[in-house]
Amino acid sequence: MKTPGRLRAAVIASIALAAVAWPSARAQQAPFDLVIVNARIVDGTGAPARIGDVGIRDGKVARIGRIAATEFAARERLDAGGLVLAPGFIDVHTHADDVASRPLAENFIRMGVTSIVAGNCGSSARNIGEALDEIRKAGVALNYATLVGHNTVRSAVMGSAEREPTVSELDQMRSLVFKGVADGAVGFSTGLQYVPGTYAKPNEIVELAREAANQGGIYATHMRNEGTELETAVAESIRVARTLDMALEISHLKVDSPSRWGASAAALKLIDEARAGGLKVQADQYAYTAGSSSLSIRFPSWALEGGQERIRARLRDAETWARIKKEMEALYRERGFTDLSWAVVASYRADPSLNGLSMKQVAEKIAGGGSADAQMEAARTIMIGGGASMVYHFMGDEDIARIMRHPMVSFASDAGVIQPGAGVPHPRGYGNAVRVLGEYVRERKVISLEEAVRKMTSLPASHFGFAGRGVIKEGAAADLVLFDPAAVRDQATYAAPHAYAAGLPHVLVNGVFVVRDSTVTGARPGQILRRAR
Repeated sequence: MKTPGRLRAAVIASIALAAVAWPSARAQQAPFDLVIVNARIVDGTGAPARIGDVGIRDGKVARIGRIAATEFAARERLDAGGLVLAPGFIDVHTHADDVASRPLAENFIRMGVTSIVAGNCGSSARNIGEALDEIRKAGVALNYATLVGHNTVRSAVMGSAEREPTVSELDQMRSLVFKGVADGAVGFSTGLQYVPGTYAKPNEIVELAREAANQGGIYATHMRNEGTELETAVAESIRVARTLDMALEISHLKVDSPSRWGASAAALKLIDEARAGGLKVQADQYAYTAGSSSLSIRFPSWALEGGQERIRARLRDAETWARIKKEMEALYRERGFTDLSWAVVASYRADPSLNGLSMKQVAEKIAGGGSADAQMEAARTIMIGGGASMVYHFMGDEDIARIMRHPMVSFASDAGVIQPGAGVPHPRGYGNAVRVLGEYVRERKVISLEEAVRKMTSLPASHFGFAGRGVIKEGAAADLVLFDPAAVRDQATYAAPHAYAAGLPHVLVNGVFVVRDSTVTGARPGQILRRAR
């Protein structure tokens, strides 16, 4: 039996031995799957960049700091050579509801987007549970979340009727929203400039959003008006959030009418006042002066009720068309335009030869002249032919920059998964995130690099409740992007939009390369994201 003195000596000796053996013990633990060394780490919090290494294990960030090769084993090592290492970008406003059919989502991952939110502008899958199951089975390259859309729910219950719902219909819509969120949607979205959402009164929106709010969901809205009545629309959105004490995302905040350019200051003031009152209100934007939507949005909402055949009947009736045209002319003049030449056809199935042409050019081609009246007649022809997707040049640089400087505005593309070569879509689907880094950070110096990364990572992640995303910290998901801040840029243009981003060679999702050395790997490590309460 050892004496107390000998026991103390033995304990001290064992502690000393353990201290000597500690580095060896650390080296013997499970190796990193990947160590990225010599990176300029911009961690997503807004903190200044710092040089360091990041170790990844089991899809998560396991260590940050200087990692010596002799200290930790690694299955693979990547020398970043001073490239910026940032959290993967989070795009909270997409229309990538069909991602299961194009699971690599190349236009997103090639610009560093590792997580997306679909179901925006009131349009989503009707059965959220089935849609998420399909995505899980397909396997996708990036992380995916969805909202449940008001227009989808209303169409399922009421079609495109221009009226208030009955008590029974409202109950049915409530049930669909409740089920959508219960099955995995992160919240509720509206598209109040689109049929049939445009027919809904504010109380309907509140009652349906309540079903999401009660489950901790967010409310994301494409507002009723983004130009001539911008402040009124922002105020309506805030009232919904205040009534329900619900987080609010104002989608693609903009001023889409030259007659109101500068009104972004008033809109941002309303957001600031709401936040000062305790509401969780944020917005997102895309970094372009053109938007994209349907041609139908230019027509009065009453003319779109009842479906395509009734729309065609109205447009073919001379008296009704005269009324429609008069209202359309009044609307675009109120916005500061003299004709429709600011509208460009992105995709028209009935006649793809019109893709890429402005409405003035379309009128010259199919109506024999480019006058304002001929453009209206061309718009009528396209709507009779089934309508078209359009690009609209209607925003000002000053508003873009002002909105971008606001600390509670993130960046989102408002794009879907694009089929290369199909149509002439808005270039934001290929370049939004990197356009911020190249054009607005490096060239125009509107915001700093660290702030731009924060706005694309931790800001949207925290607002949408994506726990463990949007930051580089130990224990967080290894959604990462490496890019050259001197070379990163968008290459897609309005005239030639099908061009992937440049200067962004590596993208990882949950610790797996989906882009490596500027080549898509084909890996599908994406996960379904839910909102943390």
